[in-house]
Amino acid sequence: MFESVAVIGATGAVGRIMLQLLEEREFSAKEFRLLASARSAGTPVEFRGDQLVIEELTHDVFTDVDLVLSSTPDDVAAEFLPSAVAAGATVIDESGYWRMNPDVALVVPEINPEEAVAAEGIIASPNCSTTQMVVALKPLHDASPLTRVVVSTYQATSGAGVNGTEDLIEGTRAALSSAEYQYREFAHPIAFNAIPQIGSVRTEGYTSEEMKMVHETRKILGLAELPIAATCVRIPVANCHSEVITVETERPIPPEEARELFSAFPGITVVDDTPAGRYPLPSDCSGKDDVFVGRIRRDLSHPNGLTFWCVSDNLRKGAATNAVQIAELLDRQRENSV
Repeated sequence: MFESVAVIGATGAVGRIMLQLLEEREFSAKEFRLLASARSAGTPVEFRGDQLVIEELTHDVFTDVDLVLSSTPDDVAAEFLPSAVAAGATVIDESGYWRMNPDVALVVPEINPEEAVAAEGIIASPNCSTTQMVVALKPLHDASPLTRVVVSTYQATSGAGVNGTEDLIEGTRAALSSAEYQYREFAHPIAFNAIPQIGSVRTEGYTSEEMKMVHETRKILGLAELPIAATCVRIPVANCHSEVITVETERPIPPEEARELFSAFPGITVVDDTPAGRYPLPSDCSGKDDVFVGRIRRDLSHPNGLTFWCVSDNLRKGAATNAVQIAELLDRQRENSV
């Protein structure tokens, strides 16, 4: 059991879900501390029937803390997390800053738990769209090695933070009443629209979000040369990212075998009966921790291809749940080593 656990970004959307999961899953620690910006310091937060008061995040606040779960912007993670490590804490970080650092483990517990166990200092949690995809790819790769991946994502506005969700709600209200609305997060109206750019433009016309999926997937699966093409689209859905994933494998994986592989893999729920209109929907998957897979079918354009639909709650498995699962993994390791 950890002595003292600190949650950085406890007032944010992901931080609040982290606290909820720590309570629901009865994560054991002698002490929990909540850290956030000076603006939030002093705010009381109910946790396990007690009132915890948020402390200001500073460089010297980590004394005697041995586990940190952090959900902050990249610049905050870059500035403060080394201080937590220097104070002796293990850090599970949700930001993008440390993910591709070669000295930092990038972990999804269902896929590479050994990386978390062997890690020292900071353990990174992947981008939300990467996380659900690699969970779905892993059982296929174990059955027949992947040779190519093509993915198109349809990403919820909650992935852009509180302002993104507000833009969806207020922008929709304005559009329905023919009123003007000044979008805060998105460069184009999100109401009744689709925006085929998430992040800044990078190499050869791909965006930063798309290249995150490429590089993070390769790192997590240990496939440095795996060909991956990603297109990331923001759509007017409040929560849960959806993806169309097409894979090519060394030998064909028939849809029937793929269903069995998905069903047997921890953290995946199969919902796949297209004639009956049963497949994963964002409205059904919101608030749940699994990765949901459906529309499993042969790729008609390639003899070794398979295509499927994948949905997951981007705030839970795509962020908070993955971080808490890493913490649980580390906790079990500590107990086993005693």
